Amino acid sequence: MAVEVVMPKLGMAMKEGTVSEWSKGVGDTVEKGEAIASINSEKIEMDIESPSEGTILNIAVPEGQGVPPGTVICYIGNPNENVMVNEPVAEEIKPENHKKETPKNPDLPNLPISKNVDRVMITPVARKMAQAANLDIEKIQGTGPGGRITKDDVQKAIKRPESKPENKKDSTLIPAQSIEKTQEIPVNGMRKIIATRMQDSLQSSAQLTLTMKADVTALIKLQRQATEIIQKHDDSKLTVTDFVAKAVVHSLKDHPKMNSAYVEDKIHLFEHVHLGLAVALEKGLVVPVIRNADACSLRQISKKGKELAKLAREGQLPSEEMNGSTFTISNLGAYGVEHFTPILNTPETGILGIGSAYDTPLYIEDTLERRTILPLSLTFDHRVLDGAPASTFLQTIKRYLEEPMTMLL
Repeated sequence: MAVEVVMPKLGMAMKEGTVSEWSKGVGDTVEKGEAIASINSEKIEMDIESPSEGTILNIAVPEGQGVPPGTVICYIGNPNENVMVNEPVAEEIKPENHKKETPKNPDLPNLPISKNVDRVMITPVARKMAQAANLDIEKIQGTGPGGRITKDDVQKAIKRPESKPENKKDSTLIPAQSIEKTQEIPVNGMRKIIATRMQDSLQSSAQLTLTMKADVTALIKLQRQATEIIQKHDDSKLTVTDFVAKAVVHSLKDHPKMNSAYVEDKIHLFEHVHLGLAVALEKGLVVPVIRNADACSLRQISKKGKELAKLAREGQLPSEEMNGSTFTISNLGAYGVEHFTPILNTPETGILGIGSAYDTPLYIEDTLERRTILPLSLTFDHRVLDGAPASTFLQTIKRYLEEPMTMLL
């Protein structure tokens, strides 16, 4: 009996999931646990694994289509097994100039011609590959169940020299330096969502970035001391980012206008701080949210942030954990970046970028000392506040980082 593969529920608030890409097509064999498709909802993207070994009998949801959780997206079973669904087992493409007689195929003289001339049976993946290679699917011999064309059939056709179309007329219109082949990567799933939101952010707000440097020598000393004490009780540790997060929370309470959103010509001031922490994934970026961070201790912020980041990297972060942030932190320090221009997570008013800390000699009064410097980049919405108050907010963060004990009192 065929096994149903359904759209999973990625979070309590999820109403719809989209198949961003099928890595397997109808007629392909799969092993249990093998990835067969990628799905996404909001900013979550994850792979769907086959629940059993067998053959893809039917793809019920094409790429790019959104469906509610629990909807059957494909069926897996034995080859030639009948599936009781409304959709056809493979996509049907009717030739424009249909003829009932067997068409002659001078390009493929040694290949048998499919007996089914009323329609061309082809998997969605194979169809896309054939279209990209500009191949005539009527000239491709299908080897899949029922004579359907699979991606392997298309790959073999692409390798045949005679299958490559000639277009001398078009080629003369293209400059010689532009004839080089290029790789086309479809923008879909998480990448498409991020691209749209980043463009919307820049177009819908007046963004300006300020930079500043904080001397975190004392903070790093405190961080190491605190980690030694904490690790006597468990395996957790405090990081510099944890201290920055705490400094941001304190600064937002001192400067409430930065903890706001610009919506429909109104500035909405938030009572609590819901802190977003940008997490880089292989396929994009997500922003988990520490809710009511203003009510959390330094250690609670550290613990919650690491838990959310772990869920995000495992593709298990619920969508409701990525909504409602009032300010965001983005850290590129691990990549050796010092100052950069973070883009607002609109409609938020501000986002803080953390750069890579470095050691440098500095005069402390009359003494030259080795100090650790942390670069900071603040992007803010100029519609909400001007450069002076934004600079004061950044100075407040700097002061908390340079006097870290004030955050613990």
